[in-house]
Amino acid sequence: MRRKPKLPVTEPAAPGPVPGGPAAHMPAPGEGPRGAEGHIGYLLRQAQGAFRQAGDAALADLGLTLPQFALLTLLGAYGPLSGAALARLSLQTPQTVDAVLKNLARAGLLARTPDPAHGRILRAALTPAGTARLSAAKRRVNALERRLTAGLGPAAERTVRAWLAAVARDLLPR
Repeated sequence: MRRKPKLPVTEPAAPGPVPGGPAAHMPAPGEGPRGAEGHIGYLLRQAQGAFRQAGDAALADLGLTLPQFALLTLLGAYGPLSGAALARLSLQTPQTVDAVLKNLARAGLLARTPDPAHGRILRAALTPAGTARLSAAKRRVNALERRLTAGLGPAAERTVRAWLAAVARDLLPR
């Protein structure tokens, strides 16, 4: 049986973009095609991704993620809801919402009880611990939103909010 020749051991390449490689031509977020002249859909996605990362970081020591915060916020605003209703409101799949709800229930932040009219449907509701955690999380997300809108005056902020609401209204199925 022939043995494969041993390849020489080489030092790993230095971190960073390879000169002339794809990363060498990638603009920073907010610059070039990733800036004001880029596709608006990409810019929305880039902004959402940046907000998600910053939100997750702001909530990390509370043991929450931004999607968990979103579900807690909806339960705080609307009261007990089914997983299907939460999925529709949060624009997540029912499977994702179910997994998030199970984690929040394990953490004692919400309780799931059968719907009185439709026993197979479980309604999620905040527990006292969930209400307290939501309150702490809201302070952090509100601070992040203030940072997000810091460069806008009140009129510009109203315009941005109205435009974002119109995008959702016009593009989401009813």
